[in-house]
Amino acid sequence: MTESQVQATAQRARRASYVLALAKRATKDAALHAMADALEAQSAPILDANAADVRAQEQAGTPAAQIDRLRLTTERIGQMASGLRDLAALPDPVGEVVRGHTAPSGVELRQVRVPFGVIGIIYEARPNVTADAAGICLKSGNAVLLRGSSSALQSNTAIVDTVRSALDMVGLPADAVQLVGGDREAVGELMRARGLVDVLIPRGGAALIERVVTESTVPVIETGVGN
Repeated sequence: MTESQVQATAQRARRASYVLALAKRATKDAALHAMADALEAQSAPILDANAADVRAQEQAGTPAAQIDRLRLTTERIGQMASGLRDLAALPDPVGEVVRGHTAPSGVELRQVRVPFGVIGIIYEARPNVTADAAGICLKSGNAVLLRGSSSALQSNTAIVDTVRSALDMVGLPADAVQLVGGDREAVGELMRARGLVDVLIPRGGAALIERVVTESTVPVIETGVGN
């Protein structure tokens, strides 16, 4: 993706985030169930896409442990779907009062959970993260920009296309979940999208996390290596 394409993608996510921030729990939970159902219904094309990614990495001599993380099975897709349904069963975090008190003047002060807006997630070759991240961001009322490893591009594309169709079915904007494709420079553009992306979360190895923390102008939630 070019700089303008990344910005356009982020702008679409920003518009979608306004809708998600106001979405009722019932709507978000219906979307999570629709996403889970769609993943199971579309397991065959998702597995076909994943098989193509796996073949390419096998031909490239990628270590077996990395290929195992990349590989999807019917069971793993079922686990992804179950995870989305489990999210739907959780309370809605949006609007939850964390703490509060009444000042001597009578004014009530409260700390209330609200969505970030647009979250960017940069991660390595684990296609299950694509569905997990989309679900968590949706539940919390956020749009998400997903940047997975290029070695999982076909898998991630198939999963995101499935999720977007499910969102559209329940009346939520499909642009709430988008992939950021392209080369390494596209990651740089995502890290520089301050004002369009509210926070970045890197998941993966030390080198990935260090690059995001060091180079990003967007606020970063730093995770532990491998998380």
